[in-house]
Amino acid sequence: MPLTTNVTKQRLASGKMALGFGVHHLRTAATPVLAAATGHDWIFIDTEHGAFSVQETTQLCIAALPVGVTPIVRVCAGALDEATRALDNGALGIVVPHVDTAADAKRIADVFHYPPMGYRSWGGPPAIYGFRPPSNAEAQAAINGEILTVVMLESPEAVRNADAIAAVPGVDVLFIGTSDLTAELGISGQMGHPKVVEAYQAVGEACRRHGKTLGMGGVYDEEHASRYVAMGARFVLTGADHSYIMTGAGERSAFFNGLPNAPA
Repeated sequence: MPLTTNVTKQRLASGKMALGFGVHHLRTAATPVLAAATGHDWIFIDTEHGAFSVQETTQLCIAALPVGVTPIVRVCAGALDEATRALDNGALGIVVPHVDTAADAKRIADVFHYPPMGYRSWGGPPAIYGFRPPSNAEAQAAINGEILTVVMLESPEAVRNADAIAAVPGVDVLFIGTSDLTAELGISGQMGHPKVVEAYQAVGEACRRHGKTLGMGGVYDEEHASRYVAMGARFVLTGADHSYIMTGAGERSAFFNGLPNAPA
């Protein structure tokens, strides 16, 4: 069976935007289908903050593979063993939070890639080959080219080190965790603050210098999201199932409760 290609990585390589559907609550195989139906390119399975079991994470990843939506898993900082297990079981990308230095980024890139790019261990026939890969050497080389390695910059230190982080081979996306960054800057929640604009400028310039992609997370209002996309953000988390359900359900209930003569 041929390798499942990473459509998100292909879009980013061609300069296109790739939109992510955040997953916190949904657990069924319908989740990636819903993401595809609503114009998203990848699902963001958040095991850092969401209450996912390993089984639920891997089943979501496997369900995403046939529908052309890239399964990407965010793990907790330092939980690289959980990341490689997700990669062995269908994930095509990993997001690692709180990456502050080039040394952090290099360790991550090394762990996520097979030799000679890194030192990832071979775990047997992988899901992204439909469990029927070619020879180990051929499969490992091909898989290295499909895995999307995303590091999150969420602190002033990370922004200062953006150029060195972007220079690390094997890192694909520098993803600004804007909410946590504002908290560390002492301006929590101020997505349009000049310090945030400066951070996007600095990280974006580092990405352009080294051929990497700028990512945006935590910015969901249209004014500020538009600004950072115009500044070069291409790997974009548009929101999550929680906000989608709350917003959509809230609007519908408000509509019906606002109808003339609606019973109290």
